[in-house]
Amino acid sequence: MKVVRSLKTIKNRHKASQVVRRRGRIYVINKVVRKFKARQG
Repeated sequence: MKVVRSLKTIKNRHKASQVVRRRGRIYVINKVVRKFKARQG
């Protein structure tokens, strides 16, 4: 899991990436390629 400032670049790396909001933090998750995970904040 990476902590990044801009989630837009991480989201654009793969088609299956989703931006999800959990517990006040914003996450990018990807169920196809599991390594593309990131969080902001």
